[in-house]
Amino acid sequence: MMHGVVVKNTGSWYVVLTDEGKSIDCKIKGNFRLKGIRSTNPVAVGDLVDIVPTQEGTAFITNIRERKNYVIRKAANLSKQSHILAANVDQACLVVTVNHPQTSTTFIDRFLASAEAYSIPVLLVFNKTDLLDEDERRLQQMMTDLYSQIGYKCVQLSALDPAHAGMLLPLLEGKTTLFSGNSGVGKSTLLNLLLPGVNLRTAEISDAHNTGMHTTTFSEMLPLPNGGWVIDTPGIKGFGSFDMEPEEICSYFKEIFQFSKDCRFSNCTHTHEPGCAVRQALEKHYIAESRYSSYLSMLKDKDEGKYREAW
Repeated sequence: MMHGVVVKNTGSWYVVLTDEGKSIDCKIKGNFRLKGIRSTNPVAVGDLVDIVPTQEGTAFITNIRERKNYVIRKAANLSKQSHILAANVDQACLVVTVNHPQTSTTFIDRFLASAEAYSIPVLLVFNKTDLLDEDERRLQQMMTDLYSQIGYKCVQLSALDPAHAGMLLPLLEGKTTLFSGNSGVGKSTLLNLLLPGVNLRTAEISDAHNTGMHTTTFSEMLPLPNGGWVIDTPGIKGFGSFDMEPEEICSYFKEIFQFSKDCRFSNCTHTHEPGCAVRQALEKHYIAESRYSSYLSMLKDKDEGKYREAW
């Protein structure tokens, strides 16, 4: 028996990098299902596995070690099933752009709330700074200040400037980082900058193929030059889609949660109740309007029973 980590999932086969540094194509042994998770893919990129080699030079995956965490999204047309994007993630890197195209603060906040629910730290990378005019640069600085103050690490860079790789690499080294971002923000260009020779396709994958059918998205773990991994998940906009209770949503907004401890009612929704410390903090500008709006939009989605899976 050998041990390794799953670095690529191609549907029926999994590529496992063994502890000895060898890549082996593996299949799942028998009817292999994880307890408690109904998923379309029982094994995920990032999983630590036990494998038994075959005479053909391939191997069978016989066991998955306990996961530190895992990130899921609901499978498209199978309401009870999930698709596991990655396992054993140390942090997520969300690539955003103030313009060309504009990433909405609602999208950023939903992503951050989901990451909080998984207890995964997020690094916010503001890309395409080279294209911004003076007003846009000011807006980017305001957003950086806002998210830094809440406790998120922010980096402003241009993926087209090789010198900027030095700003990001030290924050990724020795860690397994899930990369995400809206189409067109330059995620692939940035990964090409960080991973010389990988040459990922920079034309972002259209989401059109994902409508009305269940499409498996293949994730891949790519090694960084000085240790650590990045997980590229093509076509993934975000990772929500687990069951959030309305009263939990507040706890995934760090600064709103801090103030909520002083509300008069323990079950305060921070929308209309008297003695609400969150709305008082909002009036005094301790909480940003954009963050409060994002919180309300997530509450509203829950009320209407349509919490959006892929934002």
